[in-house]
Amino acid sequence: MTAISVSRLSKRFGTTQALSDVDLSIEAGEMVCLIGASGSGKSTLIRHIAGLELGDGARSQVAIFDAPTQAGGRMLPGARATRRDVSILFQQFNLVSRLSVMTNVLIGKLGRIPRWRGTLGVFNKSEKDEAKAALARVGIAKVVRQRASTLSGGQQQRAAIARTLVQRSRILIADEPIASLDPASARRVMDILSDINRTDGITVLVSLHQVEYARRYFPRTIAMREGRVVFDGPSTALTNAFLSELYGAASEELVLPDTPAAHAEPRPAPVPHKRLGAFEAA
Repeated sequence: MTAISVSRLSKRFGTTQALSDVDLSIEAGEMVCLIGASGSGKSTLIRHIAGLELGDGARSQVAIFDAPTQAGGRMLPGARATRRDVSILFQQFNLVSRLSVMTNVLIGKLGRIPRWRGTLGVFNKSEKDEAKAALARVGIAKVVRQRASTLSGGQQQRAAIARTLVQRSRILIADEPIASLDPASARRVMDILSDINRTDGITVLVSLHQVEYARRYFPRTIAMREGRVVFDGPSTALTNAFLSELYGAASEELVLPDTPAAHAEPRPAPVPHKRLGAFEAA
C-alpha cells in the first residue's frame, strides 16, 4: 500500500514558487530522507503532506494510504480523520513547557479520546501506562513527572517522539528533528526513529540538512532544489561530488563529512522508476 502520494503539487507564496509540480510516492513501511539546502521546499512539502497547507492548481493532489486528503487546492471530506494516521515532529519539539512530561506525552491521545476528556485532561490508567511505556522506550522513563521545561533538548525531542507513539499513527514525519541537537543526542534520536520504523513498521519521512545521517540511516533519499525533486534514489549515491553537482556552492549547507565514502566518485543517477521521481540533472 502507498502511504504517501503527492501528484502535481505546486505552491506559490507571493512571488516565490515554493513547490513546482512535485510528484512522489512512499510505500508503507519505508524510511525515507528528504534533503535540500535552505529554501528548497522541504518544509513546505511536509506541511502539505500533513494537511497544514493547501496546494495550488486544479491538478494538485495529496493522498494518505490511498485516501485523498486534498485536491485542486481544497481539503477533502474525511481528511481530518485520515490525518490521524500522520504524526509530526518539529525542530522545536512543541512541548508545553509548564506541563509535566507525562501530560505532554498524553496529548498524543487527544485525537482518539472523547473531546470532553481531552478538554479536562482526564486520562485513564491504560492510557497513562501506555505513555510510561513510550517514555521507557525512548530512554527517559525517569523524567515522567518533571516539567517539560527542565529537560535538555535531546530529552525534549525524545518526549515528543513518545507523544507520537501514543498517537498510534502509521506515518511519522519529522521536520529537521536533530537540527538543534548535539551529535550524541542527534544519533540517539535517529536510532530511535530507525527502531520505530524497523520494529513497528511505521512509515518514516525525515527532513534533514545533515547528509551523513541520510547515508547512515536511510535506504532512500529524496533531494529537493528550488521546489522540485532533483533526485530520488539510494542514499549511497549521495557523495560530496554528486551533491556539488546537484547544489553547487549551496551543498556546503548540507554539513558534508570528511570521510572517504563522502569523497568517492559519484554513482550513476538511478534509473527512473514508476514509484520514484525521475532524476533531473543539475
